[in-house]
Amino acid sequence: MVSVLDRIVGWVCTFAMGLAALGLLTSLGLISYSVAMRYLFNSPVVWVDDVIGFVLVAIVMLAAGDALRKGEHIGVDFLTARLQGRIRKIAAVWSMIAVLVTAGFLVVDGWNTASFAKTLGLMSHGQVEIPMYLLQMLMPIGGALLFLAAILALLRTLCGMPTYAPLHPPQDGSGR
Repeated sequence: MVSVLDRIVGWVCTFAMGLAALGLLTSLGLISYSVAMRYLFNSPVVWVDDVIGFVLVAIVMLAAGDALRKGEHIGVDFLTARLQGRIRKIAAVWSMIAVLVTAGFLVVDGWNTASFAKTLGLMSHGQVEIPMYLLQMLMPIGGALLFLAAILALLRTLCGMPTYAPLHPPQDGSGR
């Protein structure tokens, strides 16, 4: 069951990470365009900063689940790196429970915030005006990705497997 969930979560998180990478490339292109317009043609593009801000939020929220799944998410391992055996497993379980709670808040509160913004018809401020709920929907989407990755990590830990998916799966075709 864990290996099936591992594949599903891996596919979903990899897809989201692909979208985040596309967002990163888009940001790079927009920044290059803005710099060229400003310094080569003396014609600054004012809307680029707004769009890059929106894309940056998308990058962070879309990449969070994959980063956790691979063990690359930010963490404080000053003490936990020194733990051994059962105590290390307990710390990993508590860590994933904390991530699940946080992800749950992101999903519920993000959804409520986006719904409220949609009800009020709130728009973003600045040069680019888009409905705020579209941006705020990134919170529950990112929270759901984080939740899936945390469930997987928790199950892996409880089954005695490494908490995080291997960064480079074996090439023997076994998928394990």
